[in-house]
Amino acid sequence: MRSVKVLIAAGAASLLSSGAFAADMAIASPPPAYYPPPIEDFGGWYLRGDIGMTNTRGKLFAPAYDDVSTLSVNQLGHGFTGGTSFGVGVGYQFNSWFRADVTGEYRSKVLFSGTDFANIAGLGPISDVYSARFSSWVAMANVYVDLGTWWCITPFIGAGVGGAFNQIDGLQDLGSIPSPGVGSVNSASYFANAANKTSFAWAAHAGLAYKVNQNFTVELAYRYLDLGSAVTGKGDTFDGILGGRGRPFQFNDMTSQDIKLGVRWTCCDVPAPAPAPLVRKG
Repeated sequence: MRSVKVLIAAGAASLLSSGAFAADMAIASPPPAYYPPPIEDFGGWYLRGDIGMTNTRGKLFAPAYDDVSTLSVNQLGHGFTGGTSFGVGVGYQFNSWFRADVTGEYRSKVLFSGTDFANIAGLGPISDVYSARFSSWVAMANVYVDLGTWWCITPFIGAGVGGAFNQIDGLQDLGSIPSPGVGSVNSASYFANAANKTSFAWAAHAGLAYKVNQNFTVELAYRYLDLGSAVTGKGDTFDGILGGRGRPFQFNDMTSQDIKLGVRWTCCDVPAPAPAPLVRKG
């Protein structure tokens, strides 16, 4: 019986000694968890809409000056009234600073007016008072560089190329020509038919974008737009003396400085890749 008690006491002592040794051992920390790098949130496909105020400029060339010996021409008051543009487009945000879109817009009809005073050899001074209407459709491919974001506002610059479908209609030329009689003046009226012309167009952009939320951005932008040239159809005088074969008028160096308010809606975000599985080493 005594030997049994001795064995039990020795076993208990051994267990206590092992427990104390295990308590003194350092517990190894688990290996650090692996997480995938954060995914940059830059958007993807977007739709856009714009409305703007247009300020069109252009130089009128009257073909009559080619037919006579013109000594001098003074052009006074040539200009267009202000107008409005309406545009839509689709684009893609490639990363946090570069995007591109394709746009189409209608530029509302504006009125042209102006007066020429010319000195013609053999006739003396004559005057022409012009009026016409101008409108255009423009399609552009544009690229933009976003220059950083501060307080949700992103300044940007951009450029675009495309084409302009320009239309002139309703051109009238009311001329006053001196006659041989002293103090007498003859009046002549010329009317040109409507015509369209497609020209190469290019643009430069600059503006500010405000990100309202993840999918909606508002833009305020300035654009310089070169529309190429426009031309009228053939025409005739009021008395029909030209038989509808009058030469067309042409508008050269058509440009516009526009202020636009636009919105962008990110409609199709780029899907984020699935996160990598959690990996523990050891």
